[in-house]
Amino acid sequence: MLLTEKNGFYSFESALHVFPYDTTENEIGLVDWNNTKLWISSYGDMAIDALYFAEDIFGGQFCLKRDGVYYFDPETAKFDIVAPDINNWCKLLLSDYEVMTGYPIAHEWQISYGVIPRGARLVPKIPFVAGGAYELDNLYVCSSWESLKARAYIAEQIRTVPDGSKIKIITK
Repeated sequence: MLLTEKNGFYSFESALHVFPYDTTENEIGLVDWNNTKLWISSYGDMAIDALYFAEDIFGGQFCLKRDGVYYFDPETAKFDIVAPDINNWCKLLLSDYEVMTGYPIAHEWQISYGVIPRGARLVPKIPFVAGGAYELDNLYVCSSWESLKARAYIAEQIRTVPDGSKIKIITK
């Protein structure tokens, strides 16, 4: 239903990106975004069995699974249920868009640095999972799929590390 009303869009000053159905010269579509070879396979078995349809300003993915709408954290590869269906996800999003999309930081970034390009997200220099701050000084612009591939490497390294443990992240 969502794509029949609006076939892909950016909202909340680009803090939310809902993918269109088809890929165009300006935008990647759902089919290509969900092609495992683009970024999903970088997570091994951690990101499968979901249909990714939208993302927040940090590249966190909203996806559909059999029992509802989930949020996929790109640094931990953990899924958290957000809503039982798209309609409830939309209601929740509209009632709490600042938290769910990262709107305040997207707004602040664009005042300071200009428009965030299509297909790009704000990515932490120091990963959030490693204590990186949700502040402009810790962010840079990167294509969404490239940032997901890079953060998959982090997720793989911390996959079996208990919460609260000290970690050493090795970058490629």
